[in-house]
Amino acid sequence: AVEGKVTLVDRGRYTVAVGAGEGTGPPRQVMAIKARELGRRSLVVGDRVWVVGDVSGEPDTLARLVKVGRRRTVLRRSADDSDPVERVIVANADRLGIVVAAADPEPRLGFVDRCLVAAFDGGLRPLMIITKTDLADPSPVAKVYSALDIPSVAIHRDADLGALRAELAGSTAVLVGQSGVGKSTLVNALVPDADRATAAVNDVTGRGRHTSTSVQELPLPGSGWIVDTPGVRSFGLALVDPTRVIHAFPDLEAGTEACPRACEHTDEHCALGAYVASGEAGPGGRERLDWLRRLLAARAESPSEG
Repeated sequence: AVEGKVTLVDRGRYTVAVGAGEGTGPPRQVMAIKARELGRRSLVVGDRVWVVGDVSGEPDTLARLVKVGRRRTVLRRSADDSDPVERVIVANADRLGIVVAAADPEPRLGFVDRCLVAAFDGGLRPLMIITKTDLADPSPVAKVYSALDIPSVAIHRDADLGALRAELAGSTAVLVGQSGVGKSTLVNALVPDADRATAAVNDVTGRGRHTSTSVQELPLPGSGWIVDTPGVRSFGLALVDPTRVIHAFPDLEAGTEACPRACEHTDEHCALGAYVASGEAGPGGRERLDWLRRLLAARAESPSEG
């Protein structure tokens, strides 16, 4: 069997990149179907797999996928906060590129917070990518998360992508963001032959239209991989342990040491209020605590779009 990884899933057919470590050019894209012995196990983009049969990658050839490796990391979401069904977006990614526009559509920081929670829960290192900086100043968005020590790159359509390429080099990064923030435009700029569909934001609703309809992983020129995903309007956290949500807020986490046992960090008995008031949480601590509590309340009580 030849080792590879799933780069596209389409109606029971799997595109598998093989030969990525051979040093003989870009990996071969092999079409494969799942072997019967794997049963009903669901496979996603990023899964490490082994295939047998015709692995030449020539047109009209078909291989068989016979083994699946253990996932190192997983990015998952639910449809909303009350949905118990796990929706795995991608496996084995190293970075989560949270793409947010400086304007058009307006940034929804609650959505960004939810993506951060999913990143920490799944073992991915977050990266803020602020697009459309020719329309608005990106610094207000970047400043909000400065206490989290998360790398941030600000770009626009014609910007030099050198800083972003340096951040992504040698890693596998999955891009997540609302519809219309420019994920597919960014992928097309990073991978010139990607040919991902793009569209403008609706002037009436202020929301983007879904253009990417599938998750696809593409090799970056030089080194690394980028995963484009369809735009989402909600990022449910039903499968995230609420006690781990605080890990996405390291600027506040130290203050939980004084909290009562089994504290949910949402009421007056929580020690985080005093911690923030003391100034130990740093600038913006009160806003961060308010967002954390709103997020915890949404996760515990009702569906939310984030």
